Amino acid sequence: MAIRNVISTLTPTGEEIMGPDVLLYHYPGNDILNGSLLTVESNHFCVLKSRGAILNVYETGQYPVETPQRVIIGAIQQAFYGGQSPWQYEAIYINRAKLVIRAEGQALSREMAQLHYQVDYYIHVDSKEDALKLVQHMPYQGHFIKTPEVNAYATPVLEQAINQVCQVTPLEQINERIHDLTEVVTAQLQEFLSTYGITLNHVKVLVWPADPLMKQLIALRAFGLPEERAVQYHIAMLMAERGLITAPNIVTGTGFTIQGLPLAPVDLGVHGEGARRPGG
Repeated sequence: MAIRNVISTLTPTGEEIMGPDVLLYHYPGNDILNGSLLTVESNHFCVLKSRGAILNVYETGQYPVETPQRVIIGAIQQAFYGGQSPWQYEAIYINRAKLVIRAEGQALSREMAQLHYQVDYYIHVDSKEDALKLVQHMPYQGHFIKTPEVNAYATPVLEQAINQVCQVTPLEQINERIHDLTEVVTAQLQEFLSTYGITLNHVKVLVWPADPLMKQLIALRAFGLPEERAVQYHIAMLMAERGLITAPNIVTGTGFTIQGLPLAPVDLGVHGEGARRPGG
């Protein structure tokens, strides 16, 4: 009795090929014949194709492949097809589990200040119809579509959606509009991904100034400090990091004294050469 060939997403060592970064896997073998057993795991779909035409879409289970292939006997098969079946069949597995993708990029505020954004979004393929859309509309090279390839498609949409909100928002108010920003990104990204049969589950958006100095100043302003005081505190923090004992004087706005004697102010002169004047 002949042993049926089993087609699945498991390697010969039993390892699952459909990892957390794999959306689509094209079975690489040419051994799918009439009577082969097609195994579909509980978190997969499988699309069976023949010469480019889609024959069926399978959910969880094990299915015998029934094809329109006819038996070609011995010498004829060997002479004309080198021992291979003239009917080429493809099994394409779709991951229906939720996958997480991270996108990062740059945007601009209303003042044209540079911002950095990070978007984490969760996707899945919901139905057999959606699996069919993915196979028909998203091209792939090799045997996989992985999350970086999906992200390459989605990144221009994300960038456009984020700039749509950020470019009309003052830098200090960006985080106040994070809810609006998330809604705009979700709506535009879902509309785009649905073309490929991909459902968007959840989106998390983070935006912050790309310049570390602006980030620190905005953090100080968040404590209720006016602009000038925020700059003073920032300078004092930098001085304290360098071990300068005059850092508190920047905050309090008082002069620095040694043994009760105030230091004289510095006169830079016409040519910028410092000369210390006596007295307080």
